[in-house]
Amino acid sequence: MRRAVFPGSFDPITLGHYDIIERGLTLFDEVILAIGVNAEKKYMFSLEERKRFIEDAFKDEPKIKVMTYKGLTVEFCKQQNANFILRGLRNPADFEFEKAIAHTNRKMSEIETVFLLTSSGKSYISSSIVRDVIRNGGDVSGLVPDTVVYERK
Repeated sequence: MRRAVFPGSFDPITLGHYDIIERGLTLFDEVILAIGVNAEKKYMFSLEERKRFIEDAFKDEPKIKVMTYKGLTVEFCKQQNANFILRGLRNPADFEFEKAIAHTNRKMSEIETVFLLTSSGKSYISSSIVRDVIRNGGDVSGLVPDTVVYERK
């Protein structure tokens, strides 16, 4: 079975993430959407909200599992018997950052990182931009799946 882990904080999940996940489903038998837990980071949405947004977005997709994890992604992959890490790339800066992580992960394990370029119409979307739009009372309906629910101020 070709199983991939798509790790992230998903604070919140965006249409860019959604694009990579949908396309990843064509490559893998199962994709684990792994929400990383980092006690040092301050999130806009709780872990439970982020998990619910993702589960609701993919409720009809049997090849998707949504899980949370702490620690190293490669260790989580080993626990889940996943041989691949799926990552999306929006721009050259993402590539340089992700390349360094992929090389480190490969040195620590036999797990391969598979990169997919975000579709051009979604490459500008990031969770940090979405959070900023939400903080300032803007409409994010074209940036996130409908399952992302927030209170407009």
